[in-house]
Amino acid sequence: MAQADRLRFERVSGEALRRYVPDLARLRIQVFRDWPYLYEGDEAYERRYLETYIRSKRSVVVLALDDGRAVGASTALPLADEAAYVTRPFADRGLDIGRFFYFGESVLDRASRGQGAGVRFFAERESHAQSFGGFETACFCAVERPDDHPMKPADYVPLDAFWTRRGYVKDPAFVTRFAWRDIGGDQETENPMAFWFKRL
Repeated sequence: MAQADRLRFERVSGEALRRYVPDLARLRIQVFRDWPYLYEGDEAYERRYLETYIRSKRSVVVLALDDGRAVGASTALPLADEAAYVTRPFADRGLDIGRFFYFGESVLDRASRGQGAGVRFFAERESHAQSFGGFETACFCAVERPDDHPMKPADYVPLDAFWTRRGYVKDPAFVTRFAWRDIGGDQETENPMAFWFKRL
């Protein structure tokens, strides 16, 4: 098991990220296969998705490295650099998307959990967003699954309390939809994603 003092955190942006793309694709497929995402991963899609962070001039990926190997990652970029399906709820409300910094996801290998990486991921991304000036709010979104979903584990503990402790507030009316193929599915389906916000 990775120990806290073995994990090294590094911010990577732009082309420097490219060498880590295989590791990041693997981590995303592995972590998002679990509840509540149930994502049937596709490496080709992951590589295309990560190009968004390589192209964005102000993006960041916070890597958790164990002996030089990426065991975790947390992504962020200006909301204006994100796809239309992410920005649509903001545009529909007439909000200035240039004031928001979007936190994409945090993924961490099981063996490296419980060592404070999640807290560090948020702190690093917030610091990165604040370094530019002009961004007023950090935001992210998380999938909403029904409580009676047949694949929900009996011992599942949602991350809501963790996010609340970080200062984030959920707006259940602020929802977009992401499409992916669930485990066992034969085609993509849309899933509701509710937004959380924090003033920077």
